Amino acid sequence: MSPVDTTVGRFAATDLDTPPQLFYTLTSVSNDFRLKGPTIPEILVNTRLDYDKVKEFQLQLEAQDTPLDSIPSGPSFTATTTIMITILDGDNRPPWFQPCNTYDIGGVVICENAGYTGSVNLNEQETGVLPLKPGPLYAVDGDSGINEEITYSFLRGNEDGLFGINPNTGNITMLRPTDVLGPISLTTLASQKFSSHQFATSTVTISVQVKSLHPPKFQRPRYEALITSVGSMAKDLKNTEESLQILATDDDYTATEGLNPHIVYSVDGNSDFSIIGGFLFMTKDLPDATLTLQVLAKDVTNDETATAQLLVEVKSVIPPSGEYGAVDMAALGATLGVLLFICLVVIGVLVHRMKKSKADWGKVNEASIFRSSLGQGSGSQKEGVQYTNDAFQRDEDSDSVGSGGPTVKAAEVPPKSAWDLPPKEAIQMSSAPLHALLPDNTSDTSSDKVDNEKEVKPILTKERRVEEGYKSVWFKEDIDPNSKEEVVIIPDSREDESDEEEPSSSGREDDEDDNPKKKSSKVFFADPDLDSGIGVRIGDPAEDSDSDKDLNIDL
Repeated sequence: MSPVDTTVGRFAATDLDTPPQLFYTLTSVSNDFRLKGPTIPEILVNTRLDYDKVKEFQLQLEAQDTPLDSIPSGPSFTATTTIMITILDGDNRPPWFQPCNTYDIGGVVICENAGYTGSVNLNEQETGVLPLKPGPLYAVDGDSGINEEITYSFLRGNEDGLFGINPNTGNITMLRPTDVLGPISLTTLASQKFSSHQFATSTVTISVQVKSLHPPKFQRPRYEALITSVGSMAKDLKNTEESLQILATDDDYTATEGLNPHIVYSVDGNSDFSIIGGFLFMTKDLPDATLTLQVLAKDVTNDETATAQLLVEVKSVIPPSGEYGAVDMAALGATLGVLLFICLVVIGVLVHRMKKSKADWGKVNEASIFRSSLGQGSGSQKEGVQYTNDAFQRDEDSDSVGSGGPTVKAAEVPPKSAWDLPPKEAIQMSSAPLHALLPDNTSDTSSDKVDNEKEVKPILTKERRVEEGYKSVWFKEDIDPNSKEEVVIIPDSREDESDEEEPSSSGREDDEDDNPKKKSSKVFFADPDLDSGIGVRIGDPAEDSDSDKDLNIDL
């Protein structure tokens, strides 16, 4: 503990020459010491000294009567001497409880003790020195060169005075029995007798337990096991279908049928096997052989033990061909993972397309609602909505097409009785031009319902519009039977009846005047795809070949 530059001593040489002029050189295996100067034979401490590493140093000091760095012009005389330096231990360490593990932290040595354990029986007083593990309890001075005397005492945990401790030896004795189960923790203090500021503490744990009347015992005197691989559970050699269970019972635990939770198992003197929960496992790959071992059962509460013989047959088993190994299962798992990924990608693409076509689904939904408003059944006449076109009443005016602001309005369809016309009348009405079927007061009659009806802005053109998203209803004379266009004429459902009653044209005009409900031309929509348009043919091709008109209705 001497500081750097501490003077160790002065070692001067003498010379009969007058005046004497001597020069010194110090030789050492280390640099722990140095000379104060080339002409001053004083040795100083150069570094911090460690008593535990080096306790003695040997130095060689040389003196000569000529300068060290020059070539002498005359004779040069020298002298040498050996200096032995002994290092003394300083009081810089506390006591160390034994045994302990030492650690060097930044040049400071620390010794750690894990503590001590012991046990006593409930309501019984232990006589003599209490046995401890590891024992006995004692401490030494950390400065081995000083080795100062140590004194012992209890710091805490012995408030009720159950135990006593010898201040000189550290031996612990029991002063009276305890009536409480459970561990008792005692903190002991070891300090130097003259340097009380140097001290250390340790813990003594005393376990209070019920006295054992019966030691553990194995259910079999000999166990025979078969093990095929590392990590596999041993099988019973006599019955390879069942696992071998090694079990020891304790008659002190009658409430649990002899099962003592404090018993631990081990294979005595062999680390190649391990017993976990009473089952034997091989922890190291061994060649095929038959081993004779000994199994040990120990009650950790009182250290009572029992032994039994163990015969282990190590035999490698090659799995029969056709069974899958670890590599096969890994390949299968990778394949399933790839398939799962592909499925997820396909599902994602389908979801993307469904979202992309969301507008189309909306159109289909709107078309379905519109079709429902037109009628109740597919393939039959719709009774819910009737459409009239006021613009065709002024069909002679070509400028009224598109420019006259024609409107298409929904009106109530007469009940089914209104359809009950004679076949001839139905055919003649359906063969007449469209403007002949529409009366002059149609728009006036339907205008009363404007407030309660939703008007749809129509567009009348003479050509069929093909713009994308454009909805139209058109009229024309020639219909291609192979096209997808739907043609609906007021059906003559009684075509098979007799046509005896064929009213004249004048009579039909009278009927129209007498029955205002028949003055409006009725155009009914069947059940075709609304997105592709609805074609309605009205008129007699023979009578009016030039009466083709396209009625486009913006839906």
